[in-house]
Amino acid sequence: MSQITHLVGSRTYTFAGLRDLLAKASPARAGDYLAGVAAGSAEERVAAQMALADLPLTTFLNELVVPYETDEVTRLIVDGLDPVAFARIRHLTVGAFRDWLLGDDADGHALAAIAPGVTPEMAAAVSKIMRIQDLVLVASKCRVLTRFRNTIGLPGTLSTRLQPNHPLDDASGIAASLFDGLMYGSGDAVIGINPATDNVEQVITLVGMLDEIIARYAIPTQSCVLTHVTNTMAAIERGAPVDLVFQSIAGTQAANASFGIDLALLREAREAALSLRRGTLGDNVMYFETGQGSALSSNANHGVDQQTVEARAYAVARAFQPLLVNSVVGFIGPEYLYDGKQIIRAGLEDHFCAKLLGLPMGVDVCYTNHAEADQDDMDVLLTMLGAAGCTYVMGVPGADDIMLNYQTTSFHDALYARRALGLTPAPEFHAWLRDMGIFTGDGPATLGRSVPAAFQRALQLP
Repeated sequence: MSQITHLVGSRTYTFAGLRDLLAKASPARAGDYLAGVAAGSAEERVAAQMALADLPLTTFLNELVVPYETDEVTRLIVDGLDPVAFARIRHLTVGAFRDWLLGDDADGHALAAIAPGVTPEMAAAVSKIMRIQDLVLVASKCRVLTRFRNTIGLPGTLSTRLQPNHPLDDASGIAASLFDGLMYGSGDAVIGINPATDNVEQVITLVGMLDEIIARYAIPTQSCVLTHVTNTMAAIERGAPVDLVFQSIAGTQAANASFGIDLALLREAREAALSLRRGTLGDNVMYFETGQGSALSSNANHGVDQQTVEARAYAVARAFQPLLVNSVVGFIGPEYLYDGKQIIRAGLEDHFCAKLLGLPMGVDVCYTNHAEADQDDMDVLLTMLGAAGCTYVMGVPGADDIMLNYQTTSFHDALYARRALGLTPAPEFHAWLRDMGIFTGDGPATLGRSVPAAFQRALQLP
């Protein structure tokens, strides 16, 4: 691995190859200090960023941060690169790539054309020399459409995952949260439950309950129970009405092994879901969640900084044409993202890198109670993500997930973002909200003044 040097004033900084340069160029964050790969000073960080800006993009094809021979994610990245798409940008340095991305020539069509030719390491590299406004502007130009029972990702839309978790998986409690969310226009990305009791029987029970509700009210959306992929496959084998297959993924083979998965298992799961043919508008059947720090927490980061290895997880997602991808950005805690500043930066980096790679990226705008963050930080991140064209965010009652014990965004927060930024739900879901009288024709997210008749019967209201 060749050394890279950069002169700042009279001092020469030396970086031990691409992996070291990427790590030292990263904005400061707790996980990189924990891993011992962060820059030792602000000046060293700037030197690394300036050296990185001068690096040709072709360098990323010749110098791999995780060995090809021992890591199937690296092989997926290298073997899956589209040479025609890469040819459009191969003459650029990282700095010139940033300039091109910010320019008018890089419109939505141009960005979609290069996406198959961008590796995760290239995306991570260019994000490291971008300000927050750069991450927002470029991501806002990237549009990625996916479909199952509705169309997600259209310009001018912001979808939501309705997350009716309950600490006891109580059916009445789940139903109450679900109707509450629908009444605020949440649920077009997916109605997704994190089960408290995680086994195949419970998955079948919850999937069946969601399927019955979606069918009874003809809701143009999809359901998911967020259990291990093998549980979902077992439920499919037993005839459960599964819409989406969920799985947490990471950016190295070893980290994925810690989740109990590999690429072959994900391919098998996708084929199982496709065999059910439950999508009415499309066949995007996978739902992935990621998050910076997961590879380091499983001792599987190979010395790569946490943002770059997180971007590599998007290469895994990209291979399976998912309906949704979600960075659970603040869920991992302050050991990896210490405070609101680091969480905000990480959320926008994740969204930018995933969109640049062509993924339908959403963000769980969240934090744990022992992080140096609060709801004001989340309001800032939510608003910035809305401006950046984020595909979807979460919705739970009161922003407090009582099953997972973390702070995320509420039904009210999603409504705020839609109103403040003039955004609507997915068009099929938006039409259903209007037909039900939940939204009125007065604005993109204006609530009706009464409970819909169908819901009055379910809630036993007079």
